[in-house]
Amino acid sequence: MNGIHDLGGMQDMGLIPYKRTEPVFHESWEGRVFALNRATGARRKWNIDASRFQRELIPPAEYLRMSYYERWLEALVKLLLKTGLVTQEELESGQPSGGSPRLAPRLMPEEVGSWLAHGAPANRSVPSGANFQVGQSVRARNMHPAGHTRLPRYARGRSGTIVRDHGVFVYPDTHALFQGEQPRHLYSVRFSAQELWGAQANARDSVSLDLWEPYLEPI
Repeated sequence: MNGIHDLGGMQDMGLIPYKRTEPVFHESWEGRVFALNRATGARRKWNIDASRFQRELIPPAEYLRMSYYERWLEALVKLLLKTGLVTQEELESGQPSGGSPRLAPRLMPEEVGSWLAHGAPANRSVPSGANFQVGQSVRARNMHPAGHTRLPRYARGRSGTIVRDHGVFVYPDTHALFQGEQPRHLYSVRFSAQELWGAQANARDSVSLDLWEPYLEPI
């Protein structure tokens, strides 16, 4: 979808501060939000693309006001309510409603280290012929879907060259809407900086994006 989350190519958004000693979590509550997302996500009521899409649905003014983990928390609350894992009354009281079932945890403490180390790979070993080849010129489609997509706006309608075929991966656009994984080929596409930003960009610079096959069209 087109939203404030897609900041690539926007101007006048200010400097991005960089610290070599940046902590993983700035406050202890951020670590708890991370843990809550992992623990509830283990129930498989949603997937990573659905959770990204939920964060993208935060209204623009709120999105810019919030910190990174505030967005995670806001989206998690919405997902918990949507899937019926908690009720509004439980959120407000901090206590389980009378008669609510007690669910066994899906992610045990001793499993956390291994789970974080390996994650949930999105590559799939399924037969799928590639429609594009390394070295081929392609154009990113000028698409504006209502749902989740990993094709940034600044690259839409721009031409580049495929430099790598990563293989077959879960297609996020359908996965986020619970329409199935529909695995597709994922390519690295190199765009010249001038193709993206115009003649004022450095002719020696380029940007490489990992793009799924449905995002691309032949030239």
